[in-house]
Amino acid sequence: MANSNPYDDLLTSTSGDISAIQRFYHAHRTNRNAQQKAKLLDPAFSAFAIDDILRKLTDPIDFPNFEDPRYCLVLWARPTSEVKQLASTIQQKLIAEFPNLWLMPLENMHTTSMEVTHSRTREEIEAIVDKFNHAIPDITDYTSNHRSRLTKPLLGFDSQAIALSFLPAAGEGLKDGRTAEDDSYSYHHLRRDLFGLCDKAGVDVQSRYVLPTAHLTLGRFINGNDFRDSPEGSLNHERVADLVATVESINNWLEAEYWPSDDGGIKPGGQWIVGEGKGLDCREGQVWYGGGRSIHVGRGS
Repeated sequence: MANSNPYDDLLTSTSGDISAIQRFYHAHRTNRNAQQKAKLLDPAFSAFAIDDILRKLTDPIDFPNFEDPRYCLVLWARPTSEVKQLASTIQQKLIAEFPNLWLMPLENMHTTSMEVTHSRTREEIEAIVDKFNHAIPDITDYTSNHRSRLTKPLLGFDSQAIALSFLPAAGEGLKDGRTAEDDSYSYHHLRRDLFGLCDKAGVDVQSRYVLPTAHLTLGRFINGNDFRDSPEGSLNHERVADLVATVESINNWLEAEYWPSDDGGIKPGGQWIVGEGKGLDCREGQVWYGGGRSIHVGRGS
């Protein structure tokens, strides 16, 4: 018996209307940014949520044999070269102000279109892959003829990380023969279909969340040194405010430069078709920071 598909709810409530889907994704990210801004600027805020596993992985002197214990199985969408160039530009803006921020390597960048399962042992993942292998090529090729488009980049942030998010396109900035009808198949439709394909293949999908988001992690906080006056000092709230201001400044720049212009054009990097250039990347192992091993990369559209 098929499991209930958690991505159906939004499509049902919006009747699949792409503008309504985009508004839902937009509301999620703007509301979350507002919540995180309030949290970070609260005088009671005392510390960033340091990623301890990543901290140890990046400190081989003190932790020479440390390995990430979390094995996962995922379906990634890889960004285009233009999107990676935009991501790199933003990373440089961030690192200029906050030099201790850990940056996601460009070659590791991805958005997780489907987290099949997470935080398992190596043996558990191997057993799931054995069960899933027969279906992986068709699933990773799925974007070759199911072409969803993402647009309107904006930074999202919290006390752990900074990410570049996109919205499902809704007919804006069309070019190269793409039509508004093409956009009626959204990124949320793709996520629904991927869940269904995995379920049909006999895999019990156990994602951490099904939030309305399409994002690329740009950086993570692995120490608090950018926000203290000394290594052992207390939190400098002015520096935290600087972080919020920097993110908001970059977002103003993104909206002015990389969102659809008045004439309908979109700069390179301001949009991407999921599966453009290469299909989905089915990846297993220690994938949390862009690592792991590709089982199969699908055919590009």
